[in-house]
Amino acid sequence: MNGMADLENYMTQGEPDQRERGYIWHTAIGLQQVDRLKPSDYLISTANQSVNGDITIEEAKTLIDDYYIYIARKAHVEDVSRTEEADKVSAQIALMLAEKTFSFSPAEFLVIHRRMFSGVYPFAGILRDYNISKSEWVLNGESVYYASAQSIRETLDYDFAQEKEFSYKGLTSVQIVEHIAKFVSGLWQIHAFGEGNTRTTAVFTIKYLRSMGYDANNDIFANNAWYFRNALVRANYSNLKLGIHETREYLNRFFANLLLGEQYILKNRELLLS
Repeated sequence: MNGMADLENYMTQGEPDQRERGYIWHTAIGLQQVDRLKPSDYLISTANQSVNGDITIEEAKTLIDDYYIYIARKAHVEDVSRTEEADKVSAQIALMLAEKTFSFSPAEFLVIHRRMFSGVYPFAGILRDYNISKSEWVLNGESVYYASAQSIRETLDYDFAQEKEFSYKGLTSVQIVEHIAKFVSGLWQIHAFGEGNTRTTAVFTIKYLRSMGYDANNDIFANNAWYFRNALVRANYSNLKLGIHETREYLNRFFANLLLGEQYILKNRELLLS
């Protein structure tokens, strides 16, 4: 077996530490699908060395960074390629997911983006100062309305304050899932950064759920990253003229699978507007 198959093998047959590292790397690599990026064979090989225990995750990240320094010098390349982005971001996500640290705050959200995209985007960890729109496949080319540049900071502070004051006490498991989906949907809709918002939201969400006692070490994010993004889009798009309403139905299914072990079939084509 080789490549991604090795990672999957570790998750099912490896020792406990190998399984945990396998899930971490599988998630880190799988999340690149939100932007349709594919890591290199070198990244996957390095990840397998880490999972096997031959090197640490920190050493794996250093190897990836050094590899691209060598590539840039050899080929006289200055711009970051999409494969390089996928590799570097995967390594940084793996490093963050391996850490048992978390602070529920806007500052943590910004730090995650900065660490994830340092050396990839010049605006890593910096709130965007311009308005954006994005053509979405699931919306047949239409865009979600994102927060205006002028309101990002205030909206982030408000959403975090509201969530921090919210009490989950007495809620059923289904109600908890629905509320988490609502918070994550709102956080993503702000689209605080120029690029990398979905991956940042995903990593923040995983660490937040862990801080609440949930075991997010499974392959839901890894295998359904593109669905996760499309579900966030559908949760934040409406067109009353055409009879289209925002719906968190699909996002609720995603989190029900993640947190409750439900078995909803997550198909992207079901989210596509007809």
